[in-house]
Amino acid sequence: MGDIAKGVLGGGWALVVGWVLPTALNLAVFFLTVAPSLQRTAAIKRVWPDTGSQTALLLLCTAVLFGIVLNALQTPLYRILEGYLLWPRSAYDRGCRRQRARKERITDLIARPAGRTPVQRALLNEQLARYPADTDQLAPTRLGNAIRRFEEYGHNRFRLDTQVLWNELSAAAPVQARRQVETARTSVDFFVALLYGHGVVAVLALLALTSTVAERPLLVVTATMLCALIPLWYRSAVYATDEWAAAVRAMVNLGRKPLADALGLVLPQQLSEERTMWQLVTRMSRRPYRDAADTAFAPYRAAPPDPNCPLHPPVPGPGA
Repeated sequence: MGDIAKGVLGGGWALVVGWVLPTALNLAVFFLTVAPSLQRTAAIKRVWPDTGSQTALLLLCTAVLFGIVLNALQTPLYRILEGYLLWPRSAYDRGCRRQRARKERITDLIARPAGRTPVQRALLNEQLARYPADTDQLAPTRLGNAIRRFEEYGHNRFRLDTQVLWNELSAAAPVQARRQVETARTSVDFFVALLYGHGVVAVLALLALTSTVAERPLLVVTATMLCALIPLWYRSAVYATDEWAAAVRAMVNLGRKPLADALGLVLPQQLSEERTMWQLVTRMSRRPYRDAADTAFAPYRAAPPDPNCPLHPPVPGPGA
């Protein structure tokens, strides 16, 4: 039982809280508001559970199944909200212009602090921090920019491209830093899954209106409330990225040294040299090998252990 609890509180916790729980909430809304209208049709009535316990079991199994599917589809689901997938070019450009204008407006407000309290100025700085430092990295949506700001953090500060070296960084970073990133992302996953589920249930409620035995007032109220809550969950997802960004920033700051050690490199004392080193590591990971890399990496590679040093005795061969 202890091993099961550790598994749930470990990697499975992000799946349960981030995707299964919001799916269960959306299904509960569906079963309470939309399903009664569907149960009255002859085709649905033949396959619908007869007892409350069977309905609860169906709800649980469906929530787990759909939660796993949504977790597997999280990359395209995020990219739609970030503005990278299924966005026409005109809509993408218009969104980028809108976000650029919003960032400039916030910057102007911060530059003119007269008449604002310290709390108001702090809130403005918080809004500005949800944008990437590089203007060329702007995304067409608020969620896209809120995520993009920590995706480009390592490259902007250290030329450490976390998008390319994320697996290596995650493997070398301290365990607590990795756990913080997983926990922080779970909150964003929760609101994203809730948002998509609300949209699906609202569409099903509107489709159920076509039935002759539908409870029309209940379905209209359900669809209206769910559509009204979608912008709230979107904003909540944007705000929840603050903790995610802080966790990724900590992973980059604390994981650079262990990553360099794991790659057999020595972290330079000068920041400019460190930026050059990580740029070389990123290029090595993205591009085919070239002989020039041998000379370029020479100043940063750690010296092999001295076999004559008593602290590093030679490793015995297979026949020893």
